[in-house]
Amino acid sequence: MDSRRRFLQKISLGSLALGLIPKWSKGMPLQKVNKPVVLSTWDFGLKANVAAWEVLVSGGRALDAVEQGVRLTEADPTERSVGYGGRPDRDGKVTLDACIMDEYAGIGSVAALEHIKHPISVARAVMEKTPHVMLVGDGALQFAKEQGFPEENLLITESEKEWKEWLKTAKYEPVVNIENHDTIGMIALDSNGNLSGACTTSGMAFKMHGRVGDSPIIGSGLYVDNEIGAATATGHGEEVIRTVGSHLVVELMRQGHAPQAACEEAVKRIVKFTHNRKKTLDNIQVGFIALNKRGEYGAYCIHGGFNYAKYDFKGNELIVSNSYLKTDG
Repeated sequence: MDSRRRFLQKISLGSLALGLIPKWSKGMPLQKVNKPVVLSTWDFGLKANVAAWEVLVSGGRALDAVEQGVRLTEADPTERSVGYGGRPDRDGKVTLDACIMDEYAGIGSVAALEHIKHPISVARAVMEKTPHVMLVGDGALQFAKEQGFPEENLLITESEKEWKEWLKTAKYEPVVNIENHDTIGMIALDSNGNLSGACTTSGMAFKMHGRVGDSPIIGSGLYVDNEIGAATATGHGEEVIRTVGSHLVVELMRQGHAPQAACEEAVKRIVKFTHNRKKTLDNIQVGFIALNKRGEYGAYCIHGGFNYAKYDFKGNELIVSNSYLKTDG
């Protein structure tokens, strides 16, 4: 019996050494993969999920699903932190940031893009039609026009009124969970077991002209590793960039963390860095969502009030994220 036990132990250790058992599944029972599934940030993700789900449930690619999902939010003037209707910078200009990543580690990104309603589709065009991964400002606009994207006025009447009112004091005071810096990030696992993600935003309201947050930066606002999982972020972009947050979440999943635990650890890293700089968390909000190859998901944030939408065969639902601080503020 002892010799048989030693033989089985050697077989198990050999399998691990050869990489036949992935780290993220170590110690976890085999179970059916939950696919397809799509996650997106904030309550506007419910509508976006519907558009993405139509692609996924018909057997479509996760990349197409996330693009179509966030395009719905980009085109909605009532969503004041994304795309058309997004709040302007302090110069009264609406500048948009977006990135996209597919199952092959294909990436595309645009930043400080003006006059184009769908930056996510421009980001995909950068990925598929150029040798580059990021275009910014006037160069991004020039490329978008060359690709046939129409120029439009993105500054709606309501946003212009708010900007003119803001100019009276010109105080920059971000408020936690108020949609002056929220983003739609979307990650999906399709029926073929492949992952993709998209992230798009108009950034912080009344930001300095030219400011770029985490949303268009691969590894910060979004990261996909088709062997492991995907993650995306929302909130105070500077803090996400500081920790390369979404990449951190995915790497934690690679090390064996479940999506929920990975999001929690990434938030705690931001909290630690903030304290190390002798700053408070009062006006800093960051939230992560994550999805692994088995269709398991999780989310975590600094302050309470962050929510996300999940759509799978159980339905489309809004979920309130757990938080590091248990009350808002």
